Amino acid sequence: MKMRILLKLSGEALAGEKKTGFDEETVRKVALQVKQLVDGGTQVGIVIGGGNFWRGRTSENIDRVKADQIGMLATIMNCIYVSEIFRSEGMMTNILTPFECGSFTKLFSKDRANKYFARNMVVFFAGGTGHPYFSTDTGVVLRAIEVEADCMLLAKAVDGVYDSDPAKNPNAKRYDTVSINEVIAENLQVVDMTASILARDNKIPMRVFALQEENSIVKAASGTFNGTVVTAD
Repeated sequence: MKMRILLKLSGEALAGEKKTGFDEETVRKVALQVKQLVDGGTQVGIVIGGGNFWRGRTSENIDRVKADQIGMLATIMNCIYVSEIFRSEGMMTNILTPFECGSFTKLFSKDRANKYFARNMVVFFAGGTGHPYFSTDTGVVLRAIEVEADCMLLAKAVDGVYDSDPAKNPNAKRYDTVSINEVIAENLQVVDMTASILARDNKIPMRVFALQEENSIVKAASGTFNGTVVTAD
């Protein structure tokens, strides 16, 4: 049976040093790694955050529901852009959303996702859960459960899970392996708490690593990577 992974990319990571919008070379490097996986028989689903366009929670002048809706649209823009870069590198792709977006995307269903995976397509899951008050962290865990992914790969700006913020604490220690129960108990914020509990209850393992490291996605998929394994027990 083919391995199926769900890759979570942060919008900020795709923006590169600009911190906003897209850095095409960064996205192209991601595409080349994903193509290597797909060519090797791995089925790849992708969720992308929207932080390179929108962080509505920082504004007190916009209703939370509307702010979250804008964030959902930001993730769709990201998926359309990244999907096109993937296609330019020779991959087949499709974008699924939990609500209708005209002809831009297809409506999500497990059966539709499985059909695309069977055709060796990279499947982008955009629009989060389709509901406010849920992050793309929750969205990626939910999709991983629904499509029965073997593992979630979390590509971040930092190279794993630490016991405290390494940007603030130079003595922060990185975990090689940590259980999802420890993540929840110690609030290590690998993903937000809702997503963490969902992952624990449905036994979804995670691999956390730095996107910018050379060939990081391919290495994480193989399990021989520089980062943290979050076990599902």
